[in-house]
Amino acid sequence: MKVFRDLSWFFKQERKRYVIALVAMLITTFCSLVPPRMIGFVIDHITEGTLTPRLLTICLLIMIGLGIVIYLLRFVSRMQLFGASAKLGRILRERLYEKYTLMSPSFYQQYRTGDLMAHATNDIRAVQSSAGIGVMTIGDALITGGMTLLMMAITVSPKLTLIAIIPLPILVLATNYYGRLLHDTFKKAQGAFSQLNDKTQESISGIKVTKSFGYEEDDEADFRELSDEVVGKNMRVAKIDALFDPTIQLVLGTSYLLSMIFGAMMMLNGEITIGDLVTFTTYLNMLVWPLLALGFFFNIVQRGHASYDRIRQIESVENDVKLVANIATKPTGDIVFQMDAFQFQNEQSARLHDIHFTLKQGMTLGIVGSTGSGKSLMLRLLLREFDTDHPDDIQYGGRAIRSYGIDQLRAQFGYVPQEHFLFSSTIRANIAFSQPDISDEALYHASQMSHIHRDIMGLPEAYETVVGERGVSLSGGQKQRISIARALIKDPDVLILDDALSAVDAETEAAILHNLKETRRGKTNIITAHRMSAVMHADMILVMREGTIVERGTHDVLLAQNGWYAETFHAQAMQARYAEDLTEQVERGGQHDETY
Repeated sequence: MKVFRDLSWFFKQERKRYVIALVAMLITTFCSLVPPRMIGFVIDHITEGTLTPRLLTICLLIMIGLGIVIYLLRFVSRMQLFGASAKLGRILRERLYEKYTLMSPSFYQQYRTGDLMAHATNDIRAVQSSAGIGVMTIGDALITGGMTLLMMAITVSPKLTLIAIIPLPILVLATNYYGRLLHDTFKKAQGAFSQLNDKTQESISGIKVTKSFGYEEDDEADFRELSDEVVGKNMRVAKIDALFDPTIQLVLGTSYLLSMIFGAMMMLNGEITIGDLVTFTTYLNMLVWPLLALGFFFNIVQRGHASYDRIRQIESVENDVKLVANIATKPTGDIVFQMDAFQFQNEQSARLHDIHFTLKQGMTLGIVGSTGSGKSLMLRLLLREFDTDHPDDIQYGGRAIRSYGIDQLRAQFGYVPQEHFLFSSTIRANIAFSQPDISDEALYHASQMSHIHRDIMGLPEAYETVVGERGVSLSGGQKQRISIARALIKDPDVLILDDALSAVDAETEAAILHNLKETRRGKTNIITAHRMSAVMHADMILVMREGTIVERGTHDVLLAQNGWYAETFHAQAMQARYAEDLTEQVERGGQHDETY
């Protein structure tokens, strides 16, 4: 019953629905108890020879009327209960979805996608069942069982009723024991399902890699192993579940046996009539459903209890990024980093240290460095995917970025990450993600600025082409440029390109950078790259190594320093010249072959 206490907030919120449902069930049960009494009444009149056609007709009409009332009231009670449980499912899904959207990346490192999906589907469905069919079952069982026993005692014999319920305490103890077992076992089964769900999602997403490495058979074996584990744990749940009905039938059979033995003796002694005995056995038969429902209820509630515990565990996880309400001042102006050090929780060494610089509004900042030098992490701190150790480590417009609402802060940025994510929708919907009702003119302009418009128009359905999940039907360079167009649609105050030109050729890169320079005058740009050509025109360039800034300045200043930047730039320029020479030689060789 703990899940009912945990859901008390919802029952209070929807008390009107539940009161209507319980009242309808109460009246339904009362109406269903009248026919057995009338049957006994008719039997006694038949035995005494006093039954008339008029009396029989009245009894039949009453029973038909009661049947109609029972039909209507059962419809009402189920509509109220199932409607309430559907609303609970919607509330829990919305709460979970909001939780998922607000959590920082560290949350998704701790919980895998398949597990989170299982919480939002199977677990919520189990909790819904507790608040819907679970309430209906226990309400029906208690009301029907209680009123049936009451009618047996009042209208037939209190003595025989007490004899009939002697085995019931055994049922209560057994079902309570089974319920505890079911809670722990079902919780393990749900955990196994989460792992299987995650494996399925991961395998489908990575099917290209799996096939390219010829790993299909091993992947299928892993899936079968997880699937067998799910089946095994659910079989253990089923075994416990299967104990309920035999136990109930055994208890009920014992009650029948006692009732028939002692009822017959009481009838022979003249304590009850044959009509009373028929009525009593009919009432006893009506106890079959309440007793079965009791076992069914414990099954549902324990499943709901286990699932709600899993949901609450997710909801109790605290966000690493502290959220505050939006303020009146819009973030704008200079961006200042004055960070002595940053490290993740549970890590001994700092990931970033001695990061101090000021990015004036309207400037273009280039950030370069080897892989793992801290470029992307610095940008993610600016976007508050993680919080720094001290509130004033990063400021925007003269205020700490933590003082702004998270939505308010991120609305100023257009971010193109290293890992480009496209939704399984049309190209138009992907580009216009932040502004679905944008005009075609603005859409085409953003696409032209990112040098993707011509590629899109060459597709069979142009902007209405469906790209498939994660843009599976597009090349890496096309996905990058669509992501850039999506960011440009916002016309953000600060545009961040985190190595977002790595999959395009040098000519396309130059064209995109030229377009950005022309169209974003007066606005701030931040570009991280491995190719020096992507940042050489920036107003300020930072060179990072091992989490700190080792060089800074303009392109010319850094070349004059003859440090890492100069060495890398010259090496890349030499590689580019070699590639051009090689291409020219191939082309000349082809022309020479054509002369023969």
